Amino acid sequence: MSQTGTQNWTVYLSGEIHTDWREQIAEGVRAKNLPVTLVSPVTDHASSDECGVRILGNEESNFWTDHKGAKVNAIRTRALMERSDIVVVRFGDKYKQWNAAFDAGYAAALGKSIITLHDPALTHALKEVDGAAMAVASEPGQIVEILDYVINGALPASRRAAAAE
Repeated sequence: MSQTGTQNWTVYLSGEIHTDWREQIAEGVRAKNLPVTLVSPVTDHASSDECGVRILGNEESNFWTDHKGAKVNAIRTRALMERSDIVVVRFGDKYKQWNAAFDAGYAAALGKSIITLHDPALTHALKEVDGAAMAVASEPGQIVEILDYVINGALPASRRAAAAE
């Protein structure tokens, strides 16, 4: 199948920062030679937490330290998300990702196509977020297959056929 014109797609990868899911998607996008630019928040936890006070000056309370950092990070998040064609939101099972839930809500408010990525065990807890999503994936490879289909109209081999081989 041919790609939809020469459009480059921008995909914002939001959420959990403790596993390599972003790298898995990047590898899959490269392997399929998809015209996709992947963007994300700053994923270095310490940098993300400290950006406000490191740039704008120290605070005496943790509340204001977090407040400054959240606002500086929001500049990046808003700009990148607003320019994105698709927003992927990953929820891990180890930590509560309130920021990921907020990003999903913001993406929905912007009218972005959302794909959530999480373990099926989190389906009940994320039912409202998944309700706003165009697709709910459980592994990074599914994100790559969705992108390939959306961009090229290419379907992967049937899961039934692959299981039978």
